Amino acid sequence: MAAETKIDGPAWVVTVLTAPPNIAVRCRGVTKDFGSGGTKVMALRGVDLDVRLGEMTLLVGPSGCGKTTLLSVIAGIMEPTEGEVEVLGADLASMPNGDVVRFRGRNIGFVFQQFNLLPALDATENVAVPLLIAGMRRRKALAKAAEVLELVGLSDRAYALPSELSGGQQQRVAIARALVHQPALIVCDEPTSALDAVNGRHIMELLHDSAVQPDRAVIVVTHDSRVYQFGHRIASMEDGHIISVDDASHHQPAAAAAH
Repeated sequence: MAAETKIDGPAWVVTVLTAPPNIAVRCRGVTKDFGSGGTKVMALRGVDLDVRLGEMTLLVGPSGCGKTTLLSVIAGIMEPTEGEVEVLGADLASMPNGDVVRFRGRNIGFVFQQFNLLPALDATENVAVPLLIAGMRRRKALAKAAEVLELVGLSDRAYALPSELSGGQQQRVAIARALVHQPALIVCDEPTSALDAVNGRHIMELLHDSAVQPDRAVIVVTHDSRVYQFGHRIASMEDGHIISVDDASHHQPAAAAAH
């Protein structure tokens, strides 16, 4: 339930909710339906989940179990059919659409499976987009974007268009874009799917380092068991439900846990 307190932001008013202070995301009874009548598909069936600040939470489960749908609901891209979703202390369902867009732009970083890079912009410009949307001056935004591209190992491809990049390089540009404005919540859909083992490990280390901050959280949807060693908790999904939430160390092979 929402409290009466409100926080005035530069572009919106956020209703403060009652989740504990260490909780970044709180889902209760969340459902999501697509279609209606005989064609209705229930993608989420009463999901309960807490995502903690300072942690990386992995969402795992078979294809079609609702992982990406849940990620989209948490990120405010989709509205739930029923239930409550609190994100960083805010009830996105209570905000006008324009305010949700601004809230996402300032507070959430996205890594999509399809990369979603702008084809007419080079790598640096693509990474700078969240900063430019937030009002940062172009020169400063491009300089910051170049720094983050270096972190993901792409400083030598800074001026390449997406069409000139491999799938793995595009994935790293997308990850740099998600990190550049230092959002409080980073949501990633299969961030290592287009990467080899070396680059995949490097990216997961970056995401892990981003997660272990007291004011930040990372959620990763993955089928890649190699990344389990970087997570703190693993939420397993099946048929639109969260069936368990465990310490990630319980899922690691002995060799990975000892690494």
